[in-house]
Amino acid sequence: MRLLFPALLLPAAALAGAGFDGTWKTNMESLKSTGKPVVLLLAGGEYTCSSCNPPYTVKADGAEHKVTGQAYFDIAKVKVTGPNSADIVLKQGSKELVRFSDTVSADGTMLTSKVMNFVGVQTVTDELTARRVAAAPAGSHPLSGSWVEQQHLAGDLGPVQYRMTAEGFQMRWNGQSYDAKFDGREYPVAGDPGKTTVSLKKIDDATVEETDHRQGKVVDQIRLALAKDGNTIMVTDKDIAHGQTVTYKLEKQR
Repeated sequence: MRLLFPALLLPAAALAGAGFDGTWKTNMESLKSTGKPVVLLLAGGEYTCSSCNPPYTVKADGAEHKVTGQAYFDIAKVKVTGPNSADIVLKQGSKELVRFSDTVSADGTMLTSKVMNFVGVQTVTDELTARRVAAAPAGSHPLSGSWVEQQHLAGDLGPVQYRMTAEGFQMRWNGQSYDAKFDGREYPVAGDPGKTTVSLKKIDDATVEETDHRQGKVVDQIRLALAKDGNTIMVTDKDIAHGQTVTYKLEKQR
């Protein structure tokens, strides 16, 4: 999926130890992303996301077009909404999953992306800026080029709940859930349209590694570290599928 912030679709794993039990919320200001840029091309009546996994191209005519090979969507709709803006809608069947409303600054150096994610029960929102690192090809729409995430301006990913059981862990987030054990096996994420499975490894009582699998491939490796005071979790999400690493902080809710 073309996401400047790939972690929007799925929260991190449930963690080890009673200190992890409870409800956690993402500190949006802590979100940082490094790695490969998002590479887009909007030209000649077509839209291409070459950094997507796998890349895809559809007509930018505002109509729905079939897309193959993607875990989360099989339809894309791209509409140019202005000389510096465009909307991208991704659907799975009849269900809209993600909507991007993208606007490029007048000088062409910054992209503001408003994201609405409908994967879960509740709508998840994000608004972020990205910095241009490669110019748009001559004659293309300003959205074209390479972009790296700069800053999250607003948004709410919603709370995630963790609970330790005798043999493993439970996660509940926005209509998605799993019960997983530390046995190296893959466990399905219920309610996830991308059919993600997770396997967990306990490093110690304060550190857990999660591996996400999708379409038979490892797509994410996530490391979670509980602070000594038990109030925060630092998450490092290595998004293998997109060549990006996202870090952020979860804060315990009282």
